[in-house]
Amino acid sequence: MSNGVSGMIVAASPHTHLIHAEPDEALFSELSAFLRTAPAGSGVTPEHDPRWLSILHESMGHQPLTLLTRDPFDDQITGYLPLAMVRSRLFGRFLVSLPYLNHAGVVAANQACADALIDRAATLATELDADYLELRHVHPHTHTRLPQVRDDKCRMTRVLPKNAEELWVSIDTKVRNQVRKFQKANLSCRWGALDQLDDFYAVFSQNMRDLGTPVYPRSLFESILRRMSDVAEIAVISDENKRPAAAALLIHAPSRAAHGATTLVPSASCLRSYNDRCANMGLYHHLLLRAIDRGSTTFDFGRSSKDSGTWRFKKQWGAEPQQVTWQYLRRRGDPLAARPDNPKYARRIALWRKLPVWATNLLGPAIVRGIP
Repeated sequence: MSNGVSGMIVAASPHTHLIHAEPDEALFSELSAFLRTAPAGSGVTPEHDPRWLSILHESMGHQPLTLLTRDPFDDQITGYLPLAMVRSRLFGRFLVSLPYLNHAGVVAANQACADALIDRAATLATELDADYLELRHVHPHTHTRLPQVRDDKCRMTRVLPKNAEELWVSIDTKVRNQVRKFQKANLSCRWGALDQLDDFYAVFSQNMRDLGTPVYPRSLFESILRRMSDVAEIAVISDENKRPAAAALLIHAPSRAAHGATTLVPSASCLRSYNDRCANMGLYHHLLLRAIDRGSTTFDFGRSSKDSGTWRFKKQWGAEPQQVTWQYLRRRGDPLAARPDNPKYARRIALWRKLPVWATNLLGPAIVRGIP
């Protein structure tokens, strides 16, 4: 099976279609309209934006694949499943919806459409000889071809107040004291996009090294900022010498028929040397204020393991956990084997933390491209 060209459609069943590329301009518009009007319970999230397929393809080298169902009478889209084929000599072959993101699984108008998409995805995993199919759902789908479930993660979100004053009242005394400490520490926040990418990546890559995790390529964030210039921006916290201390990528997803506007924070980092000045607390206070200013009604902090350090950090900002369900069709191997938190990588992680940042920036992107 070849990659084909954008717009090449192959019938998989009477009303299920496979496109061997990211959506072209016409399909992009059609999909965007479908996602804007998708009803509550359909599974749609801000991470279903079709632009993610192009971003992952050009920056990570993943093969984009688009599954659709259409109404047999008017040919309107009734279901959507974005997929990316991840290939690695080190880890294997995986069909995922979607790498880097948390919740980009099946979106369907009804159960019949959802079943058709899952059936086609399972067949595609066999055709592409994937080790497993991984569908990243917010809510689980009951389907015989998805027997394995990973449910150890939570999506952390909070409903946003209407203004800064209400936000301040809504957070507890300890958090307010830490924000005040940040405000007295001679740190400042600046906003931008590509013009702030170097400072963002300097903080992000050093933090990933300190965590022992291979870093995503700089090209990933450059592609996000270019392709999502209408909704993506960067916040950088800097010290009195203009050196970056903390940074985050924000995406302000517009409202949809069943949901208000949502602000996502796909990646955020803080240098440990600025912990005593509460740089991370100041960063998140600015992120929440920015989301309110942009008209968002929900702030999505991303996923965390229950009772982990990141879970507790997000909880103190008013985030509430929502169960996330990743479902699998395993053909061979263990879906958790390539995860960085796998205990068998403990010694390698310890070694990674000792490497200079320039070395992890050189080696990390090649490794992380193969981790779904």
